[in-house]
Amino acid sequence: MKKIKFPSAYAILFFLIILAAVATWLVPAGTYERVTNEALNKQVPVPGSYHEIAPSPQGLLDVLMAPIAGLYDPVSYEARAIDISIFVLMIGGFLGVVTKTGALDAGLTKVLARLQGRESYMIPILMACFAAGGTIFGMAEETLAFYALIVPVMLRAGYDSLVGAAILILGAGIGALASTINPFATVIASNAAGIPFTDGIWLRFLLLFIGFAICAGWVMHYANKIKRIPELSLVYDKKQQIEQHFLGEDLDDLELKEGQHHAADLTLRRKVILVIFALTFALLVLGTSRLGWWMGEMSTLFFASALLIGLIDRMGDHKFVSTFIEGAQELLGVALIVGLARGIVVIMDAGSITDTLLSWSAGALEGTGKIAFINLMFAIEFMLSFLVPSTSGLAVLTMPILAPLASFSDVATNLVVTAYQSASGLVNLITPTSAVVIGGLAIAHVPYDRWLKFMVVPFVLLGLLIIISLSIAV
Repeated sequence: MKKIKFPSAYAILFFLIILAAVATWLVPAGTYERVTNEALNKQVPVPGSYHEIAPSPQGLLDVLMAPIAGLYDPVSYEARAIDISIFVLMIGGFLGVVTKTGALDAGLTKVLARLQGRESYMIPILMACFAAGGTIFGMAEETLAFYALIVPVMLRAGYDSLVGAAILILGAGIGALASTINPFATVIASNAAGIPFTDGIWLRFLLLFIGFAICAGWVMHYANKIKRIPELSLVYDKKQQIEQHFLGEDLDDLELKEGQHHAADLTLRRKVILVIFALTFALLVLGTSRLGWWMGEMSTLFFASALLIGLIDRMGDHKFVSTFIEGAQELLGVALIVGLARGIVVIMDAGSITDTLLSWSAGALEGTGKIAFINLMFAIEFMLSFLVPSTSGLAVLTMPILAPLASFSDVATNLVVTAYQSASGLVNLITPTSAVVIGGLAIAHVPYDRWLKFMVVPFVLLGLLIIISLSIAV
């Protein structure tokens, strides 16, 4: 009997687009009136203003157009998906050029030689760095650039590409889940709810520390297990393909050629290239956290760095162009899947059913007790997060409507904000509608079903941590 294969991420996303289109035929179309919130400088819904409007059911043509519209429509208060797609292609080209120089291989060889027997220490250290980025400035799309650095390191250390993906997705993800001062989650949600963003910050710090211990502990457990028994890797069947993609030829099999350096030799030229490589990522963090950079500036950074590295390596224009294009081609599938993920939101917005679901949610919260209210709030934000994966978009959409309901159940408003951001953060660790998750897994060559299998334990533990913390705090 032929084994049934789990559908690809592309098939899952297209099926979700079809489901969203079917929902526009079943769910009444409606909308809230919107006004400009001066503090947010965004349009927010007005509580009590929901009303039904003429239905706009989405048909076959709309479904087929959704992935295309998803690339250029500015949905959910985020950058257009086309901007993220170009960013991904620039990363691919940059990685292709760096890899061609041999500098990355030589650098990794030296680093891992010094870390012999202590490779596992890298996991919590790297995860802590990304968690800091997540909790401070909402690091998300920026992590896509770091796969080029993290995954090869993990492979050389004896782990698999799933460990590299987990460091990035769970690292930045737990930071976003327990956002302390993240302007794209906590600050926007608090402003929309009418409270200082520092209200409830200690509960978020508690979630951050305990959640980080859960995530880092789970990744280290998995990494140590597959290092002892490689066959237990969830991507063991793709081992050769993944290593060939990220590491190229096995360095041990390369022979010295007269007049040429060994592939593992860290020459002066390669050292300079590695310095530029490191500075590129340092500038990425600085630009996004302090200088207000977004997709255009980040794409330019990687393109400029690729040009500079090509010049230092004396590639010549023909070799540079072909190498850059080959690198970008490797991530073309990732660039396209971003638009597919956004297509779901495009269909829902065109069908005018998002506000209807929000209105139903507000009705479900009325007249509930404290513990029931805060846990139902978490559940509602959890479900809405699948439809609106943008943390800022979800905050602007839900907080003006749901936050005022807390006073009727005698619940502190800051707990509503915490319920929102923890629900959004938890969902964004696994949701197929997130370009960060689906795109990152595609770069790391980790099938979506393997990621879901890996995430069962930490997902359940984090969910229980959030529910228990909210229930006690209320």
